[in-house]
Amino acid sequence: MEKLVITACICGAEVTKENNPAVPYTIEEIAKEAKSAYDAGASIIHLHVRWDDGTPTQDTGRFQEAMDAIRAVCPDVIIQPSTGGAVGMTDLERLASINVVPKPEYATLDCGTCNFGGDEVFVNTDNTIFNFAKIMKEKGIKPELEVFDKGMIDIALKADRKGLLVHPLHFNFVLGVQMTATLRDLAFMVDSIPCGSTWTACGIGRNAFEMAAGAIIMGGHCRIGFEDSLYLEKGVLAKSNGELVEKVVKIAKFFGREIATPAEAKKILNIG
Repeated sequence: MEKLVITACICGAEVTKENNPAVPYTIEEIAKEAKSAYDAGASIIHLHVRWDDGTPTQDTGRFQEAMDAIRAVCPDVIIQPSTGGAVGMTDLERLASINVVPKPEYATLDCGTCNFGGDEVFVNTDNTIFNFAKIMKEKGIKPELEVFDKGMIDIALKADRKGLLVHPLHFNFVLGVQMTATLRDLAFMVDSIPCGSTWTACGIGRNAFEMAAGAIIMGGHCRIGFEDSLYLEKGVLAKSNGELVEKVVKIAKFFGREIATPAEAKKILNIG
């Protein structure tokens, strides 16, 4: 079976130090957490950034600082800036993350509006999605198509029919937010994407390691990190992103999947 590409989502935009003291805010903390994940086996760092007080931002300068700091400690890791940002940000704010130098090879593209719980709604209109896809294509940035349910796959394929995406497509199935996270759900999502596409799966909260195991067994790839899960097991907070990645690596080895290096991940996912 193809080697496993592990993405580490090291901080996200919503979790805080109140949830887990190890959640990184500062540039130094972000670089440290990226290195811990990389050393454990992650080949991709999915990156949100914060101001030092924990406030999420899409500021280009902050992304530049964080990416430079990460490259200083793990030069070959793939850095995937988020264009999702945080709930309430404008499209212009969200796109600021890809204006760094050198331009990223890879970034996220959210493919639909999502209910995050309570009154939090993450809005992505069709026009926002198409515009983001068009800009990424013009800049030569491969999008990871973030989908939280089957309808978002359909919207991504609508963008594809408009000629806004380049094949092979790569999807990230984010399960446990708007759609439940079961192996049945994961199989349904995998069966809904075009032949030849690659895919990653992640489960939110208590679903994290079940979805990682499902992806490993089914030949996909997986994402893990503080953005998605703060716990190593029930009642035990993870001390670092590296601990979460280490657990995924152990699961992969149990099922006979080798771990991809960043160079191998680029070939597997057709990045660059």
